[in-house]
Amino acid sequence: MQVKYNSIIDALKTAKTILYPTDTVWGLGCDATNEEAVKKIYKLKNREESKSLIILVDSIKMLLNYVESIPEKALQILKESKKPTTIIYNNPKGLAPNTIASDNTIAIRIPQDEFCIQLIKEFGNPIVSTSANVSGEPTPKSFSEISEAILKNVDYVVNLHQDKVAEKSSTILKIEDDDVIVIRE
Repeated sequence: MQVKYNSIIDALKTAKTILYPTDTVWGLGCDATNEEAVKKIYKLKNREESKSLIILVDSIKMLLNYVESIPEKALQILKESKKPTTIIYNNPKGLAPNTIASDNTIAIRIPQDEFCIQLIKEFGNPIVSTSANVSGEPTPKSFSEISEAILKNVDYVVNLHQDKVAEKSSTILKIEDDDVIVIRE
């Protein structure tokens, strides 16, 4: 199936929300540098802005644009990880303020999915990636499990991999000094 990247990118560039398949579960996304777009994600999920979001970038090179530094341990994990792994970084920069946690950290993942990587590359900015559910409801494992509330209110639905069933969400790690703390397995 031919993906219409232009339509998705137009939506992202105009502060719209998208529903898209990630390397883990179906996600809600938007331009992670646009505060108004991020507000729409919180509204869609009926979630407090104090709860931070995961951000997707296409490479270590792009990651360097949004964090002050990448710990050596994080680089090692990124190079060796075989499964989707999100890492929490200190002192993010260049992102919408409402994507950043109150402790001045941000959770970022480099997806292991060709569609996501290509989308981010063509868009040129990081993209929000949060599960496609209303806050408090179970994370949908497939497109068919996404609630009507999300489907009706998201601005753009990516017509790709709608038959895919997700195994699970990404592992989330935080690195403090040389210690790796598992936030979510």
